[in-house]
Amino acid sequence: MTGAVASLVYDAREHGLTGDGVTNDQPALAKLVDMAGAACAADGRPRVIHCPPGVYSIRDSGTVWRSGVSLIGAGPGVTRFVLSNSGNPADPTPLAFFTAIQHGAGPDNHLADCTFADFEIDGSGVALAEYDVLAKGLGMQYVLRGRFRNLYIHHTAASGFGCDFLHDSVVESIVAIGCGRLDSGEQIGGAGLGIGIGGWGAVERLTITGCTAVGNGTNGVFLELQDRDWTPPRGIRITNCHAEGNRYGISDWGADGLIVAACTMIGNQVAGYDVSGLGTTSVAGRGGIVVGCVVDGNVRDGISIGNTPGRYTVEGNRISRNGRHGYRQHNLPGGPAHASTEMVLDGNDIWGNALDGIRVDGTLVDAALLDNRIRDNGGRAAPAASGGGAGVTYTDTSLTDAAAAWPPDGHRGKLLTVGARTAVVAANTATELVLAPFRPGVTTAWIGDPPAPGTPYSLPGAPAIRAGISLNAPVLSPTIRGNRVWDNQDPKTQTHGLWITTDGSCVSGVVEDNDLAGNAVAAARFDTAPSGGRWERDHGLDGPP
Repeated sequence: MTGAVASLVYDAREHGLTGDGVTNDQPALAKLVDMAGAACAADGRPRVIHCPPGVYSIRDSGTVWRSGVSLIGAGPGVTRFVLSNSGNPADPTPLAFFTAIQHGAGPDNHLADCTFADFEIDGSGVALAEYDVLAKGLGMQYVLRGRFRNLYIHHTAASGFGCDFLHDSVVESIVAIGCGRLDSGEQIGGAGLGIGIGGWGAVERLTITGCTAVGNGTNGVFLELQDRDWTPPRGIRITNCHAEGNRYGISDWGADGLIVAACTMIGNQVAGYDVSGLGTTSVAGRGGIVVGCVVDGNVRDGISIGNTPGRYTVEGNRISRNGRHGYRQHNLPGGPAHASTEMVLDGNDIWGNALDGIRVDGTLVDAALLDNRIRDNGGRAAPAASGGGAGVTYTDTSLTDAAAAWPPDGHRGKLLTVGARTAVVAANTATELVLAPFRPGVTTAWIGDPPAPGTPYSLPGAPAIRAGISLNAPVLSPTIRGNRVWDNQDPKTQTHGLWITTDGSCVSGVVEDNDLAGNAVAAARFDTAPSGGRWERDHGLDGPP
């Protein structure tokens, strides 16, 4: 390394950081960041802080970051930053932060040309009397040309990676596990990767790729518009990510044209993929594309979309074995009750979900359901059950009744009641119920010890109708074409191919070339008769309804 280049790289050990796991390295880090930032401001040349292998204790205060300063380690597990606040228990102690409220961050006062790469952040030592959204691993706002790469962030009190307004930036190969541990699940933040958007205007160029988020308190990955009067930004992509065991897997709470591609969303508690008004501004995403993803085994819904003006495309995904519906269109209370226009579900493989394959509980206008394969849904077919006494035992994650003879997964998604306590059934065998954790990041379904052996339990019955496609809200001018909706199991659990409920309707629809034969009860059930439109060549129907 030449002298000119070496002058731009600071070895942390040569500037007061010890990496011995005992000394508080935060004051030395803060001093070094200020020195590097001042040098960059003077000559316009960004600097790099290199942290050699070691355990760097960061105690009682976060470090305010400076523009043009990068932090590079020797790799996760090799270079570790361990956060704690025992000497200042009111301080949330992120590793690094720079925010609008605390530091005046904004488009004209931003961080530029900063890279954070190749290290670990352990947030398990931060204890707070109450939840603080700033108790993150990294918490920067207004970052231009940021690079965040190969980071392992875990067990922070709030979001692990909680950075907002990332323009011309890349977030790559971040592993976020057990973050948001103090978030109730209903508070803001608390995600593996939580990214506020909209601060740079109508376009915010950001790529999130190759990240893994497991067991985080709210979302694995979320995007959230930070001001309801801002324009939802375009230019954001989430690709090749894995979200497992979070409250929500990946959420779009306010982007325009978000692309989510080749991601895996499994075992999340509420939904694998969520578009809704749950964010702080109650603005849902719109015009996004979800393509080529696996959305499997989530405790409730696979893909849940609502509170959106529409134009979302869900194409070429596997949506399977979820504990309620495969795809659900609905509006959450508290958010805008939009009629969603021009929604598209095209070429998806939707199978093995506990209730309906596609469930429409919110108004749709000009929707298109095209060439989907929808089969073997409605698995929650087991009748009500109860038991207790000899042969009934409990563990942290299961109930066993030796006398039971349940159909496999026939109780999936049901609410198990044991005295005053409840748990959600994630799966079942003939004699065992596998129970979902009561919140992300924990290894038990119960608050406190499991129930005592023999404690009585009960499970509700199954809904009588469990269809491939259920229209339970007004659906105006849809195109429903080329779908195959059937059940090839023995016994069959998907009762109908198409169901229009008493609260639903299908007005002026083009419904043609669908194959609705082979369901357990009938091809279709119309509690509300279709009105107008064109119904042709639908196998299983005797003729136009």
